[in-house]
Amino acid sequence: MVKSKTTRRKPITKNLVIVESPAKAKTIEKYLGRNYKVLASKGHIRDLPKSRMGVDLENNYQPTYISIRGKGDTIKELKKAAKNAKNVYLAADPDREGEAIAWHVSYVLGLDLQDKNRVVFNEITKDAVKEAFKHPRIVNMNLVNAQQARRVLDRLVGYSISPILWQKVKKGLSAGRVQSIALKLVIEREKAIQQFKPQEYWTITSHFQSGSSSKEVFAANFVGLNGHKEELPSQTAVQAILQKIDKKKKFKVEKVVKKQRQRYPAAPFTTSSLQQEANRKLNFKTRKTMMLAQQLYEGINLGARQGNVGLITYMRTDSTRIAAVAKHETSQFIHDEYGADYAAVKLHKTKNPEGAQDAHEAIRPTSVLRTPQSLKKVLTPDQYRLYNLIWLRFVASEMTPAVMDTMKVTLAQNQVQFQATGSQIKFDGFLKLYQDDKKTKDNLLPALTEGQEVQIVDINPEQHFTQPPARYSEAALVKALEENGVGRPSTYSPTIETIQKRYYVKLNGRSFEPTELGEIVDNLIEKYFPDIVNIDFTAHLEDELDGIEAGKEEWTQVVDEYYQPFSKELKNADEKIEKLQIKDEPAGMNCDICGAPMVIKLGRYGKFYACSRFPDCRNTKPIIKEIGVTCPKCHRGQVVERKSKKRRLFYGCSRYPDCDFVDWNKPINRNCPKDGHYLIEKKVKGGRQVLCPNGDYQEEIQK
Repeated sequence: MVKSKTTRRKPITKNLVIVESPAKAKTIEKYLGRNYKVLASKGHIRDLPKSRMGVDLENNYQPTYISIRGKGDTIKELKKAAKNAKNVYLAADPDREGEAIAWHVSYVLGLDLQDKNRVVFNEITKDAVKEAFKHPRIVNMNLVNAQQARRVLDRLVGYSISPILWQKVKKGLSAGRVQSIALKLVIEREKAIQQFKPQEYWTITSHFQSGSSSKEVFAANFVGLNGHKEELPSQTAVQAILQKIDKKKKFKVEKVVKKQRQRYPAAPFTTSSLQQEANRKLNFKTRKTMMLAQQLYEGINLGARQGNVGLITYMRTDSTRIAAVAKHETSQFIHDEYGADYAAVKLHKTKNPEGAQDAHEAIRPTSVLRTPQSLKKVLTPDQYRLYNLIWLRFVASEMTPAVMDTMKVTLAQNQVQFQATGSQIKFDGFLKLYQDDKKTKDNLLPALTEGQEVQIVDINPEQHFTQPPARYSEAALVKALEENGVGRPSTYSPTIETIQKRYYVKLNGRSFEPTELGEIVDNLIEKYFPDIVNIDFTAHLEDELDGIEAGKEEWTQVVDEYYQPFSKELKNADEKIEKLQIKDEPAGMNCDICGAPMVIKLGRYGKFYACSRFPDCRNTKPIIKEIGVTCPKCHRGQVVERKSKKRRLFYGCSRYPDCDFVDWNKPINRNCPKDGHYLIEKKVKGGRQVLCPNGDYQEEIQK
């Protein structure tokens, strides 16, 4: 019997797909099937060198790109896979940065730029991914050049100004287009607060009774005299009004205006509005918000049956547009879940912010049927909180408006007029699901008719003073940058992070304060590089970058128009800025090593104690603030404020390391009356709360 020869099967040549992150690779490979191999570039694989400028000023600003250190193994893996692949597809994120990554990968692998190998999708779902692979396109060089222009401009500014700051001020400093504007906004707000002069004003609130029942008592505020609005700037003005009021005489209801108004839901999230709302409602920093959103976009493992699934659409967007298919699915969901009255009959049309590129949809769930509650077990607590916020905002945006019954009543006596306003939610609409920042509590007035008389119960004049503008929170700073047209959604988070890392600003609670170092840097940049901190100039440059993306501008020309005047400012600054001597402050104590006087120095992370004999003596100590509380553990040391490596405030014993007492909340000098444990003071909405960590005791909120 002759054995037949066995023939070896040739290995199946697969299509190679290159994405940015391993999490996304895993999700997409599952959708595409066994004929596709998906690898991740893990972000950029080429960039400008860190050790030098990397931009040829004599050759039309041509950048010199090099392979990023540490990416050698990744590049080898991509090259090997591409060599044996049937086709290579570039599926980086659908924005300028993603397009640039695709271009760099294409260059490293030696691909033809005319090949239709660029694939983009706004959401990582099976249908969206498969549909995208039916319509590959060539790499969009307009998008690449817009990103190149931004990268080159930022390098020219940063690598030109930073050495001057290093020489004239101190090492480790930096400057940049967007970060300088962000710092400027914080400093200008601080100046406005310092220059603010409170203005006195008064209000008069009275209670009136329309019948015998206590339910018929309502409040009204003084508005004016004889139909003319009157301000109350002083107590004298208040007394003049009070003299006109006869407490024994009734007020007459002059006018009753009843209206029905609709309150429409907010649009679904853009990157900026998501960062702001997550900061306000969840207390997330912008960096944390974007990290979590990236995870939700790239895919979460929903179990053996479903595997990795992208839960939200692309999270870098300035558009509020929603795909028709998502609108219809959501409308049906609302109809089934909440009833026909809550499903908008006419689908809402949202208006994009001015200047929006509208390249992607708004941030929304990839399927409204994946409710937050159904995903709670597979998401981390923070992922769940952010997904819940996105899901609620999106679904609410497709619901019917809330209907409010409003009532405005004008009361008068001797030409003195008071006004009362009331409102009642007639139909909650979208408020059933999502509470916005506006007040929604019912404020009912009794049934009143014109000509009716009501009795005044009391008169309460009250003195007030105008308040200075509030310092910027992260949410408010993002909003200010967006309103001024400075930066783009993807730049807000790294910008805010940079000005904190450089110690140009510091967080006091949830608000930014400029540091002394930040003010020094801002003064220098404003004096010698006025265009850098000119908001209109920077916003115009953003428009020109958008023009490059649209193919209307040549990127090297935009860079040249910016750099030519900037280079003259550089030369002038280098010649005229004298080295700043930041004087050390006396610390009022001696070095415990050599006995020399200690001084207060300004470092990269703020002020600290150092020996005046530096560098002969290198003794340093952190500046700690006592809070007036004896350590509840050792009863010998004092509780002091400290900061963790991530700059988070906590409280510890001054005798550390001999005593290791630590608490994230502020201890107070009292013990719990129930179990004797020390009490802590905790921030809560509306004020502070004193409570026992063991949960046995709690005092009312101190407002």
